[in-house]
Amino acid sequence: MCATALTMLTAATVVVACAGGPDRGPDPASDGAVAPEEWTVEVVEVLPHDPEAFTQGLEVVGNTLYEGTGLVGESTLRKGQLGGEPTLTAELPEPLFGEGITVVGSRVWQLTWQDGVAVERDSDTLAERRRVRYDGEGWGLCYQERADQLVMSDGTDVLTFRDPQGFSVLGTVAVTEGGRPVSDLNELECVGDTVYANIWHSDRILRIEAATGIVTASIDASGLLTPEEAAGADVLNGIAALPGTDRFLVTGKLWPKMFVVRFVPRGR
Repeated sequence: MCATALTMLTAATVVVACAGGPDRGPDPASDGAVAPEEWTVEVVEVLPHDPEAFTQGLEVVGNTLYEGTGLVGESTLRKGQLGGEPTLTAELPEPLFGEGITVVGSRVWQLTWQDGVAVERDSDTLAERRRVRYDGEGWGLCYQERADQLVMSDGTDVLTFRDPQGFSVLGTVAVTEGGRPVSDLNELECVGDTVYANIWHSDRILRIEAATGIVTASIDASGLLTPEEAAGADVLNGIAALPGTDRFLVTGKLWPKMFVVRFVPRGR
């Protein structure tokens, strides 16, 4: 999702207001809810990243990296070899604001934030094939191959399952962590029956059981950038599984680096 100064200010105001809000009820742990595992990241390799890319979506297919970027007038879909410069770039015209992406065979789906439009592109050439409408906001997107369905986030605590052909809604699931709803679900990555989700305005990545919406692990990805690098960057956003490995590629909006990491239990 976007991170304008106004949005950030509003979010901060909400956080402050809610901190002293009414009682939210009993601790979910007392109702039998299981707390998620605490994990962290282990850096394996550091790769370059365009510090002007407002990253909204990231996916690796073979050795090819697809990256979707945002902001009105600057939104793109990029394609290139992992670790190299993009070899193809497709621009989204104003007023569209690019969001999450995912590759489904010969197609790439690219969301828009508040425009209610999903753009279907050719995965080889990035040429636009068509546009379809959807209700609400678009944030993150990934594809579950075994279930043959898309998983989409909209900034709330709900994940929506969609048909990868026509983009129609197949169902929804509410995401909970320790029994409580988790909002601000952002960029997504599907790995088997699991969905990994960036949480907007945080350094956390959640591992979610897609069928139930239960968070099984909370991954602390803080400290990847130096303080000097972080000063010129925006939020962590962008996660892609590296096929055939236990590694993931992570980055953020306006980050100068991408990181190949493993997710490991804290204290391992």
